Amino acid sequence: MNKIERLVYDAVKKNPAIKYLLRNAYQGFYDLLPHPANWSLNEIHFKENYFYGFHDCSPFSADESKLLAYHTTIPVRMPLEGEALQVGYFDLSSDGSMKDYHVIGESLAWNYHKGCRLQWVDENTVIYNTAVDGKACAVLADLQGREVARLSVSIDTLSKDGKYATSFNYERLNELMPGYGYEHCRGNGFLDVNAPEETGLYLVEMATQQVSMLVSLKELALSVGEEGVMESRHYVTHSEFSSDGRYVSFLHRWIEQDYRKRHSRLVVYDLQTKEWIALPTTGMVSHYIWNDKHQIVAYCSVKEVDGHVCFQIPQGRYTLIMPHVLNDDGHQTMVTDTVFVTDTYPDKRRMASLYRVDIEAQSREKIAYLYSPKEFQTQDFHKHIACDLHPRVSPSGRFVCFDAAFSSKRSLCVMQLTEKPKD
Repeated sequence: MNKIERLVYDAVKKNPAIKYLLRNAYQGFYDLLPHPANWSLNEIHFKENYFYGFHDCSPFSADESKLLAYHTTIPVRMPLEGEALQVGYFDLSSDGSMKDYHVIGESLAWNYHKGCRLQWVDENTVIYNTAVDGKACAVLADLQGREVARLSVSIDTLSKDGKYATSFNYERLNELMPGYGYEHCRGNGFLDVNAPEETGLYLVEMATQQVSMLVSLKELALSVGEEGVMESRHYVTHSEFSSDGRYVSFLHRWIEQDYRKRHSRLVVYDLQTKEWIALPTTGMVSHYIWNDKHQIVAYCSVKEVDGHVCFQIPQGRYTLIMPHVLNDDGHQTMVTDTVFVTDTYPDKRRMASLYRVDIEAQSREKIAYLYSPKEFQTQDFHKHIACDLHPRVSPSGRFVCFDAAFSSKRSLCVMQLTEKPKD
């Protein structure tokens, strides 16, 4: 963002309605001009009408021979009741191209940003959310589509060893952050309570299917210590495990009754000590990812300054990452402990960027610059149909997978990260 764009963004970032209105008008003016050409560091292999969604899970199998994916069969709009999302995987070639698509099942609990949280449990098993009789739940299935087990609750994120999952109230999330919960699905109620004690962030033990609450919304709300905070509506979202499974991080958010202002903070729960801390952010946290050194890279506000920040857990110490250069919100994915890929939202020309960032070298390299058609722009607070890039890096760091719409269709993309040698 340039300086003027940054000033406007800072003024409206906590007000989704005004933010969308100004963005749409700004981009609408530049729609009168031709958009720049698409560019990428390497060839992009893509499959139209497929996607994966959020950046916090990897669709790649451990050996990088398979790639999880969703297949969409409806127009670019919010799903209607009964409209399912197909769940499956591609055979992935050594050059990153996608071959045959194998259907595993379908989901009735999904959205465009996070799909139905399809994730690898092990090399032969996946887990994803769906709904039965309108109630959200989770299914474990093998790669032939045979159901292995069914959980009574929907899940958010699976630990790396597959032993635990997180869960929360997707019905509440859908009401307070439309487009991230599930349309037409029931949760566990308490929607009319601002900060209920009966719901919050849950831990699911996969072997026994035991579900236990880690922290309630009431406990989180009371800890904020701000006047009037109990008059806001609280929820949790965006949970992740540290790579060793010791910590569970999540966003605690609260929104004012008129939906005009949203507050966020990043919370880390220690599964060993049963204690949690809120990191020293100031009102805004959007996206984040763990590395293998008990560090979190997040786009957030610290001391009222927005940018990418590296937090050391559990101490909470932090460093800013190139604050004068890396000033766009983005979805991070780690390549190594000190290198990550992140994206940007479409700029005034509706062009979204992918960057590779080296924290130690303090460098940022653009690796793709892609058009995002107006058709895929979120229209308002309740119609979240955008196609964000949401980059995900393969286990070896060789490939980056992302979603894009430069072909005028929502597409799953794979690109090699290393630069090809010149002839």
